[in-house]
Amino acid sequence: MKHLIDLETWPRREHFAFFSAFEEPFFGLVANVDCTAAQAEAKRLGVSFFLYYLYHALEAANEIEEFRYRIEDGQVVCYDRIHVSATLGRPDHTFAFSFIEQDDTLAGFIAAAEVEIAAVQASSGLRLSDATARPDVVHCSALPWVRFTGLTHARSFRHPDSCPKISFGQVFTENNTLQMPVSVNLHHGLGDGYHVGLFLAAFQRRLG
Repeated sequence: MKHLIDLETWPRREHFAFFSAFEEPFFGLVANVDCTAAQAEAKRLGVSFFLYYLYHALEAANEIEEFRYRIEDGQVVCYDRIHVSATLGRPDHTFAFSFIEQDDTLAGFIAAAEVEIAAVQASSGLRLSDATARPDVVHCSALPWVRFTGLTHARSFRHPDSCPKISFGQVFTENNTLQMPVSVNLHHGLGDGYHVGLFLAAFQRRLG
C-alpha cells in the first residue's frame, strides 16, 4: 500500500522541486558499521552473514519514512512497506538482479532469499523482470572484496529512479572490532544526510 504526499503542505516541497530538476539528484556517503556482534550471531544461528545483514538493512530502511518515499508520475508517494532488489553473484563472476520480499522474521526472509539465490544460480543474464523493476524496493549490492571509502553507481538519467541504493563492502578488523563500509545513495529531493544518518543508526542498532 502507498499514499500520496500532499506537495502543497509537505515541508520538503521546495527541496523536491529543486533537486528533481538536477540531471543527477542522488547524493551518497560511506560510513563504517560495527558488525562484530552481527557476524557472531549469524554464525551462532548457522545462517549466511550476507543474508543476516541484508535483512537488518531492509528492516532499518523500513523504519525511516524517507527511505519509503518514491517519485511516481511527478508525484511523491510513501509506501507502507518496501522490499529489496539485491544483486546476487554466480561462480562465473556475473550477477543477476533479484526480488526479495520483506518479512517480519529473519527465517522467513532467508527462506525467500534462498529461493532467489537458487534461481540466479540456475540462470544467466541479468534476470530483469517486473519484480526487480518494482519501485517499492531498495537496491542493494555487496562488494566483499573491497574495503571501499567511496562508491558511485551506473545510472541512466533518462530512466526515472528514486529508489535508495545501499552497498556493503569488505569486513575488516579495527581496534579488535569487525567493521564494514556501507555506501548509501538517496534522492536528494526525498531526503538529506540527516535521514541517511537515521538509517545508519537504525542499522547499527539492529546489528548489535
